[in-house]
Amino acid sequence: MENDFRGTWERYALSWKAETAEEKRSLLDGSVIPECIYTDPLVQVKGWDALIGYMLNFHKQIPGAHFVTTWFLAHHGRSITRWNMVGGDGTVLGDGVSYGEYDDQGRLVSMTGFFEPPQP
Repeated sequence: MENDFRGTWERYALSWKAETAEEKRSLLDGSVIPECIYTDPLVQVKGWDALIGYMLNFHKQIPGAHFVTTWFLAHHGRSITRWNMVGGDGTVLGDGVSYGEYDDQGRLVSMTGFFEPPQP
């Protein structure tokens, strides 16, 4: 099961790249529980609808942006991931670390991102 966490994480990461709410929902299905909690320095949201809304807003602000995993480690239902935020043209725009917690079926229950928030 521990090795499956990487696949689950990558499917979740792809949901950030997907362009429509329907594509995002399809990727979250099976990889993230519907009642998930997502937290980063800018927001905390609960559930697929709020998360998808946040993702869609992210795409409005930075069209084509997505996340590429650069390092992944997991054990005992938890993972830590280093990632790059990449623009639509492939340029690295930033980096960060995320912490994930998984249920007994290997689905993400909570995701917490750490990064330097943009300066106003």
